[in-house]
Amino acid sequence: MSDPDVLVLRQTIHGSDATDLVASLRERLPDRNIALARTPAEERELIATARVAVGLHIDEELLSAAGDLELFACVFAGTGHLPRDALADRGVAVTNASGVHKPNIAEYVVGSMITHARGWPRAQRQKAKREWRTYETTEVYGSTVAVVGLGAIGQAILDRLESFDVETIGVRYSPEKGGPADEVHGFDAFHEAIADAEYVVLACPLTETTRGLVDAEALKTMRSDAVLINIARGPIVDTDALVSSLRNSRIRGAALDVTDPEPLPEDHPLWGLGNVTITPHNAGHTPHYYDRVADILAGNLDRLDDGAELENRVI
Repeated sequence: MSDPDVLVLRQTIHGSDATDLVASLRERLPDRNIALARTPAEERELIATARVAVGLHIDEELLSAAGDLELFACVFAGTGHLPRDALADRGVAVTNASGVHKPNIAEYVVGSMITHARGWPRAQRQKAKREWRTYETTEVYGSTVAVVGLGAIGQAILDRLESFDVETIGVRYSPEKGGPADEVHGFDAFHEAIADAEYVVLACPLTETTRGLVDAEALKTMRSDAVLINIARGPIVDTDALVSSLRNSRIRGAALDVTDPEPLPEDHPLWGLGNVTITPHNAGHTPHYYDRVADILAGNLDRLDDGAELENRVI
């Protein structure tokens, strides 16, 4: 067997294993040698001659077995779990999968807004009791939406909201960069950004700045008819403060794909609140995940050949 252009390491994401990624890569790169490692021994053997490795993780032991590895393509957006110093010392470039979740998570957010506006959780509860009783609803159309975090996902959310004629407010670390929102604020103006929003969407990374960002004070600032949507990380929200606000109708509701703690214990009070929708950290689930990873990697192989800057490079 000739030396692999791309070595696919063992991995499973959203129920799809590495063979699905191999199929996507071979479809896009018919003239490249795509190798799949099925065992630890095969990973060590094949990485010795591979030009590119792609996977969830590469540890220092496997990295030490590499020969002239040029690129590690991480299939996650986050790369904090990687041995970054070791990769840099060996001159291995690292790219991430930032952007692959844009369509599906943006749909999740818009769907959550409509769900809470139209009262579908209440409709499901009444259906379970075969209870025909009308109730009041609201509209997403014409509302104000604050999106905290204007990365790839935050911008995709704002793109999807254009047809709803909403007023949009963005929050980002560098507000001077602007963005697709009608207004853009820094985190120092977080309270001002969320004060008039019927929907507050968390799409920011978990950092020292954002940990506990939505605390009791922030929940007091939010409108009483506001809905909090968290597709970021659980610890960005003070869970006890959120439970208290929801129980006391301090805010209208919450749509949570992530929680703190996570997984959410069976006896946690969030489960029993009728104004909360909860999903088990799967807003990012999509059958197209590996296709989008393959699109990024296919383009980057051409860039490696041309000596051009790599897309999504982080190291």
